Amino acid sequence: MRPRKTDRHLPPCVYHRHGAYWLVKRGKWTRLAADLPDALREYARLHSQKRGGMPALIEEAMQTIIKDKAAQTIAQYLVAARRLQEIFAEFAPDQVSPRDVVQLRRHYADSYAVANRTMSILRQVMDYALEQDLIESNPCIGIKRVPQHTRTRRIEREEYAAIKAHAGPLLAVVMDLCYLTGQRIGDVLKIKRADLREEGIYVEQEKTHARLVVAWTPELREAVECAKSLWGSTPGMYLLRGRNFQPPTYPQIWKQWRKACAAAGIADANIHDLRAMSGTEAEAQGHDPQKLLGHADGKMTKRYLRDKTVSIVEGPSFGQSKTRKAQRK
Repeated sequence: MRPRKTDRHLPPCVYHRHGAYWLVKRGKWTRLAADLPDALREYARLHSQKRGGMPALIEEAMQTIIKDKAAQTIAQYLVAARRLQEIFAEFAPDQVSPRDVVQLRRHYADSYAVANRTMSILRQVMDYALEQDLIESNPCIGIKRVPQHTRTRRIEREEYAAIKAHAGPLLAVVMDLCYLTGQRIGDVLKIKRADLREEGIYVEQEKTHARLVVAWTPELREAVECAKSLWGSTPGMYLLRGRNFQPPTYPQIWKQWRKACAAAGIADANIHDLRAMSGTEAEAQGHDPQKLLGHADGKMTKRYLRDKTVSIVEGPSFGQSKTRKAQRK
């Protein structure tokens, strides 16, 4: 920036033209005020707004970002937001550059889920800053996501039985309900007794708001009756119960799952794999996995199916090709 030759008493980029003071940035003229004191106050207000810290911006933007999101999604977003507040604690919004975003991506590259979720929140925060005229461009634009490797782990029936054999009564019921309904663990834990309808178990998925009824089978009825028996003659609102008559929490079930897997000697098994196992088995038995899993897009269903059936193919022989014989004739 070249030094001023005139109006040296004015702040950078402020000029007095046509009876008023103006802030000029990248060719854009913003009127501050007609007299100098008011113009300086307005300049200070705009400057402080422009140079406001990233932590405050993230806090403000998250109110819009998490609106109408599911509870579990909100929890994940807030974790990412807190992470960003720590990383950019000393930054103003306009100080975040594409290079900083690339460094963020590189730092979390070993965990694609953490990296992509954190970058997604940062992109939305900077979109919010752009709408508020705090920055001139979003530094996240053009930065690619960390490639996501599709999980192919499939829990086999023998492994399922081994884990269940080392599970407590609550976890065993949760496992059966997850497998027999094909629903997400969060939706299974929140099944209400009112959801047990004549035709099956009614589910409104928290993540996608998809609504469906999983039809009764003898095994599903048995699992539900087993769940009811865990609390004897004191039924509550929910089929499964944790503390204070509320549903069990995910961390509670996750800890029990990890302990049962360790006792059974089963490695790399995630409780979320039960949903993939359910969809895969449903397709093998002639049912529609997309309807069971509640996906609007069949491509998403294919990501869940983990059929390990190997195709049987034939190779060529040393005999002469029939096609070549025909061509020679």
